[in-house]
Amino acid sequence: MSPATRLVHPWWLWLPAQVAPRSHSITSLILEEDWSTEGKYGIPFYLQYLAHWPEYFIVAEAPGGELMGYIMGKAEGSVAREEWHGHVTALSVAPEFRRLGLAAKLMELLEEISERKGGFFVDLFVRVSNQVAVNMYKQLGYSVYRTVIEYYSASNGEPDEDAYDMRKALSRDTEKKSIIPLPHPVRPEDIE
Repeated sequence: MSPATRLVHPWWLWLPAQVAPRSHSITSLILEEDWSTEGKYGIPFYLQYLAHWPEYFIVAEAPGGELMGYIMGKAEGSVAREEWHGHVTALSVAPEFRRLGLAAKLMELLEEISERKGGFFVDLFVRVSNQVAVNMYKQLGYSVYRTVIEYYSASNGEPDEDAYDMRKALSRDTEKKSIIPLPHPVRPEDIE
């Protein structure tokens, strides 16, 4: 990632702070990109995240204004049960900006936000078949916590696909209890 790459939070704050705010909306940027989430999310979904968890929505924009990638997530869970955590809902990098460390930087920023919010861990779901992503997350310190049977619905007559629930413990989880793998798979309805 070059020093000129801008990371933008949804409240229109540029990182680093000395760069001037941009004139177009994050929602319009993302929804115009066909590589981002393959049409998976609609405007109401993005707006819900922007309204409830704006600090968890970060966009990387190249010096020329093109969208490089983004990450969106949220904080959820129970503090009492030591399950308060950051969750990665979507991470996407445009094909021409892959293998530059951008995904790792976006993940790092989301992890830092989760640390500041007192999270015990960060989690995400990834298709079992997406070995490129699984390996990247493992390189970033994530491990498979559990397998979720038929988490992803198929729309083209193919069978539904399993997901890995991958986790990375944060500093609040001093004993790393949040990442002890479950010995058996679960179903989507078993996930809280």
